[in-house]
Amino acid sequence: MTVALIDSGLGLLSTTAWLRHLAPELDLLLFLDPDGAPWGSRTASFVTDRLFAAAQLAVQRGAVAIVVPCNTATVTAIDALRERLEPRVPVIGTVPAVKSAAATGQGIAVWATVRTTSSDYQDRLIADYASGRPVARVACPGLAEAIDHGDMAAATEAIADAAERTPENCDSVVLGCTHYPLVAPEILQSLPAGTTLYDSAEAVARQTLRRLNRTRESHSTIGSIDVVLSGRRGNLPAGAHAHPVGRALAAGGRVPREILISAATRSPMAAPAI
Repeated sequence: MTVALIDSGLGLLSTTAWLRHLAPELDLLLFLDPDGAPWGSRTASFVTDRLFAAAQLAVQRGAVAIVVPCNTATVTAIDALRERLEPRVPVIGTVPAVKSAAATGQGIAVWATVRTTSSDYQDRLIADYASGRPVARVACPGLAEAIDHGDMAAATEAIADAAERTPENCDSVVLGCTHYPLVAPEILQSLPAGTTLYDSAEAVARQTLRRLNRTRESHSTIGSIDVVLSGRRGNLPAGAHAHPVGRALAAGGRVPREILISAATRSPMAAPAI
């Protein structure tokens, strides 16, 4: 059984790693778009076109489900992609974990790309789930790109800039871009002690398995991982090896839970997947 994951860059690593832990027998197709990245600063039509092209190729290659572990692509085009593919092929998206953060009753900030920060979709999430409380919207230009390139100096600079613009009373920070959990330890170091980060990778992986009616774990075999770079066969980019989950995926086996837990941004990972 083949599952495809689509993102512009390394934002798909965390969800891929959770799938590789929970259901290592699945064959995974990873679609990255180095020619078009980053999607976070692109127009809606550009993101939609790239997402649709990757999804079409994934279906042609036998994918039985499409996972979009990208907040930007989800808020931009997930509804249109579902209209095209479902119910024949389930489409699972990713949204910022505003609902989970709001449930704690703490001050909230949402770190995201420029496009997600300005999206109507995020505004609706905040209106629906944050109960009218103030939510700081913190755009993080350059952070996803730095993570893609494995450029920790640039990532540290972007994190420091975002942290400076995050109000001190925000002790819950939603990571509204799937790239950001890859540098969760660095983000936590930049924020006041006691800050909780919210991510959605595990929830998206589990929702994918539910949509496929795979409720039982089976570890008898190890599936393949194939990488497609802007429509071309390839390998995980060098930047992936800067992150523990990237190195674990490159090794080809089941991803150990300890790597996922060490990378997790919050112990009760009850973030949304759609």
